Amino acid sequence: MRAFLASSVAVVCATALALPLAAHASAAGSPAPPGSRARADLPGSTRSLPLTAPGGSLRRPAARDAERGVTARNIRPFALVGVVWDDPAADLRGRVQVRTRAAGTGVWSAWRDLQTHNDDAPDAGSPERRAGRVRGSTAPLWVGNSDGVQARVRPEAGTGTRLPAGLRLELVDPGEAPTGRALTGRPPATDPAGGDSPDTEPPDHGSGDSGFPETETPSSEEASGPEPAALGPLVLEEEAVAPGAAPGAAPRPRIVTRAGWGADEKLRESKFSYTKTVKAAFVHHSATGNNYSCGQVPAILRGIYRYHVKSSGWRDIGYNFAVDKCGNVYEGRAGGVARAVLGAHTLGFNSNTMGVAVLGTYGSESPPQAALDGLARLTAWKLGLFGRNPNGSTTLVSAGSNKYRQGVKVKLKVVSGHRDGFVTDCPGGRLYSKLGSVRSAAARLQGR
Repeated sequence: MRAFLASSVAVVCATALALPLAAHASAAGSPAPPGSRARADLPGSTRSLPLTAPGGSLRRPAARDAERGVTARNIRPFALVGVVWDDPAADLRGRVQVRTRAAGTGVWSAWRDLQTHNDDAPDAGSPERRAGRVRGSTAPLWVGNSDGVQARVRPEAGTGTRLPAGLRLELVDPGEAPTGRALTGRPPATDPAGGDSPDTEPPDHGSGDSGFPETETPSSEEASGPEPAALGPLVLEEEAVAPGAAPGAAPRPRIVTRAGWGADEKLRESKFSYTKTVKAAFVHHSATGNNYSCGQVPAILRGIYRYHVKSSGWRDIGYNFAVDKCGNVYEGRAGGVARAVLGAHTLGFNSNTMGVAVLGTYGSESPPQAALDGLARLTAWKLGLFGRNPNGSTTLVSAGSNKYRQGVKVKLKVVSGHRDGFVTDCPGGRLYSKLGSVRSAAARLQGR
């Protein structure tokens, strides 16, 4: 594919390098992206650059069937990149590519594709969607510490495809974990990249909550949470099955909490949203790439969290849990690891389900066995709380997706891939092909 450059007024470009997100939008003559707030006291940052056509300008928007881009430029360090647009219901039909320069090296990467899905999102009609802050978005890509960027977007060839309005390149600095809360320590033996694993703190067994009645219709409830500044333990240690537990119960795996990966609780909405039960687990890959060490995962999660909230306009990170390539399990959306927290992970099937992101991109690369083991431990425990057999099937009601219209009852496996509920490549062919073994391993952990 030939490269192309998008030019813009020099003064505007200089401004884009120096100002926070809200100021970028003002310079472009448009309101700040939904969910954005200029807060100098928050760790990390998000910078937003308009994608314009070659020879275009910010004053005269490009035709929506034209190529778009951001010229190669120096920029303050960032580590995660994505593209967003105004209408969350609009599809980006085209190819999105970025290249970045490793900070302090002068070395540029090859062009890399961003997954253009718009299907990890709040359901249509949900309070999160009705709030009016949600935007369309690609999957974010983890690029590591970088100080230069170039981007290009090309619509599908020969179809007259119109690119969605309001295309912007989002550059995310995940920031540092709050003082005294960072997880550092020895590299686990299974870390293929030699990253660090978290130190541990005394276990917090918590009260748990698994007694939710079952329902066949999507529904949710709002509940107020603790003050955002309240921090819990860094890690919930592995916990054995309690005597007298219901059949199908499995040990709780070790879980790195939001405090453990350094989530800034001021970013998210203060309330939590719950559904009635957990009937199924949808498995995703994060599509953020595989070029990470497990010691970088807290920063990756802070980057995804900031991208979901500040750039995409969601109330919190979309996934309920994440699993890295070393098999470590992380708490995702806030509200309680044992509860039926409503996520934004599988458009059309967020209610009464949980979403798990296996960090990485697994279309052509196989997931490490450690990641599959971590996924099995997590699904065995969480599904066991709600009496679900990982080897079984269940019926879900669609809230509307590109695969199932709203109101349709769909029979799905209790452990499903994202593509089972939506027309998408997620969780990647190599990971999807391993879900049978994950189901079997999770069922064994439940004693089935």
